[in-house]
Amino acid sequence: MKTKYIISALALGASTCILTAQGGNPPRDGQGPPPRADGSNETGNARGGDRQRPAETITEKQKEQVKTILSKYQANTLTADQAKAIHEAFRQAGMRGGPVMNDAIQAAGFDPEKLRDLAPPRPEGEPKPGAENGPGPQEPGVGGPQAGGREPQGQGQYSIEQAVSDRAQLTTIAFDGLAFLTGDFGCNTFLPPGKVADFCGFQYMRDVDTNQLGHNTSFVPRAANNVLSILTEKQKAQLVALALEQEKMLTGFVRMRFPLIKAFCRQLEGDIPKSSAGLNREAVRKYTAKIYEIDGLLSYRRAEVLGGIVRTFTDKQKEALAKMAFNNSATWPELPDQVDKKSLSHTAHVAVMTYASEMFSWYAGNVEADVYFCPERHATYFGSFYMKDIPAMGNANYSISTSLTGDSGEAFLATLTEQQRQLVTGLVDRQRADLAEIVTTRRAIATELRRFMKEAVVNKDHVLALSRRYGELDGEISYFYATAFAQVAKTLTAEQKKTLLKLRNLDAKFTCSGAYLYSRAIDMPEVPNTDFLFAAVTAN
Repeated sequence: MKTKYIISALALGASTCILTAQGGNPPRDGQGPPPRADGSNETGNARGGDRQRPAETITEKQKEQVKTILSKYQANTLTADQAKAIHEAFRQAGMRGGPVMNDAIQAAGFDPEKLRDLAPPRPEGEPKPGAENGPGPQEPGVGGPQAGGREPQGQGQYSIEQAVSDRAQLTTIAFDGLAFLTGDFGCNTFLPPGKVADFCGFQYMRDVDTNQLGHNTSFVPRAANNVLSILTEKQKAQLVALALEQEKMLTGFVRMRFPLIKAFCRQLEGDIPKSSAGLNREAVRKYTAKIYEIDGLLSYRRAEVLGGIVRTFTDKQKEALAKMAFNNSATWPELPDQVDKKSLSHTAHVAVMTYASEMFSWYAGNVEADVYFCPERHATYFGSFYMKDIPAMGNANYSISTSLTGDSGEAFLATLTEQQRQLVTGLVDRQRADLAEIVTTRRAIATELRRFMKEAVVNKDHVLALSRRYGELDGEISYFYATAFAQVAKTLTAEQKKTLLKLRNLDAKFTCSGAYLYSRAIDMPEVPNTDFLFAAVTAN
């Protein structure tokens, strides 16, 4: 039962998506979105001293973690972004610099001096990303510290660093495992539309809403209709045109997920091609790189159009938007629909509402809000979104539980044997370096896209290259999950399976009979042959 007590402590702060925000009061209310990860303020002045971290010993387990983190990179081709991701992974693992740490890095075949030269680690005394409230973009004469010069605190102490923390990731991974082991292919295809091209800070705005509507089904339409009411007919027409333009690509993105999900299900069921040893890690990475290239194309074009509209905002429109508090949906009046949904397909209408709501979070936020994500943002192929969100579908003003992920993840781990648990808990270490690089990659993409608010042309090739890399990282994490969950499944007893089905806790009416195009039910699709995602057995 020792593990159960540990997991109870971990789950305390690990609720659905809300674990991951920090201090989110917006510029309109005197506090900006999270400060930049480099510790600088809006004028670029660095905070913190130049003290070196004190040396300390590291455990044998940490030495192995160093090897695991570095094993994902090539020492002779290391880039600055990769070095930064390595430092972040070390930091997340609780490892600090010093002679012993240098020895461990050298033992793994890397030069610690080169790592420092490429990307100096953050000095002690400099704030962690999102650890303090920094100024965001403010309207003249609005915002700034409250009485006494102290910035007001937001809804909880949340940050991107907390999103990738061990406790948040463990309960999220466990929730994925529960969903995957008790669901099916159709459930695994369910994906909220907001998890695509998500570089506009909307998730942050959702998570820090002091009006507690962030996870209510009314949140998106409420934000969107307020923004649409402020736009001119010409500006609204641009959003509609973008939705019609991207409709085919949005559908293609979802359908391209199907073969990967099918392959993961085959791994789980033991339906592995003859002459194969199971899923091929590199094949999965290459495939998810292609999926995320579509995400990059969607993101680039979305930012191009939204940025163009932002550049044409009049003073009157800016004044109207300033009345909408970033972190308080109570300041957004409930308005009737501003776009005729009957004139658009379901996919296009959802896209228009998404664009409008995200335009506000992007305009009112900053790059750190854009980088931010909830712990379950990645490896979205295992059915956890279905298990959590399906009761909300079609229910107006329905609030999704914010404790479900943590509670169910804890119960899942408690059901497993110690050996089975280790397969799941070990994923936290296996994904650490990838997750750290994901943060770095997201920041690079978000920074580039934000330039559209002031410029008409942004480097598209750079955004797409970063997006492909993002996909490789997500694919590797997903491969780790799929193979570990399949190993757990092989050893489950009949009693354990029965317990896990109870933990799923979904009414029979939510049995999946087809698949999903985002969150809309569709007939079971015909999935192409997925043998290419499996590894061939090599001859001895």
